[in-house]
Amino acid sequence: MVSLPAVATPPVNAFDFVVTVALGSTVATILLSRDVSLVEGILALALLVALQYAAVLLAVRWPPSQRLLKARPTLLLRDGQLRYETMRSVRVAESEIRQAARSQGTGDLGDLAAVVLETDGSLSVITRGRFGDGSSLADVPGASPRPGG
Repeated sequence: MVSLPAVATPPVNAFDFVVTVALGSTVATILLSRDVSLVEGILALALLVALQYAAVLLAVRWPPSQRLLKARPTLLLRDGQLRYETMRSVRVAESEIRQAARSQGTGDLGDLAAVVLETDGSLSVITRGRFGDGSSLADVPGASPRPGG
């Protein structure tokens, strides 16, 4: 079996990814297809850029629209306990959480207060020692503050 090295990619949300693929596809069609004129291709690119701009503007000016355009952060571990059902639903393996813990210098999942799958697909790891009042989890569903803390 051949093992490929891990490649770091910048985090991107699903909406931006779809727009990027659509732009790439449109550029490829402009360059390779004889059925699409240059003017039609440029108009298609301009339309995609305008739609992307409108979506961003809508998300900034009308926050409820973010529920349609962006994923919500998901709590995968709380107080050292993995949430297996949630992990299955968002298709995150236990090994990915362990890797995220290691990358933060943590050797014991029991030392973690929370692991959150962010909207860009990255994992945020919060250790018990850095949890504080937990206010950074205010927008994470199911992440109510610790009792007494």
